[in-house]
Amino acid sequence: MSTGNGPVVDAVAFDVLAGNPTEQELAVVVSVLSSLPAVQPEQPNPPSYWSNRAGMMRRPIHPGPGAWRASAFPHQQ
Repeated sequence: MSTGNGPVVDAVAFDVLAGNPTEQELAVVVSVLSSLPAVQPEQPNPPSYWSNRAGMMRRPIHPGPGAWRASAFPHQQ
């Protein structure tokens, strides 16, 4: 490699196991690897059932026998 004034890294990030890549090819690999996020972002916790507003909505009431009772007592259909 070149003997430039670049930063000196003590730890090896990766090894070339096969082939003989040029400095340009290694530079492309390093730039691609450095553009990847270092840590996967954490997935937020799913919303709890208690904060789900879908439970506050009722089913549509269809006209017919028992519709008035179903509007007040939806669990006794």
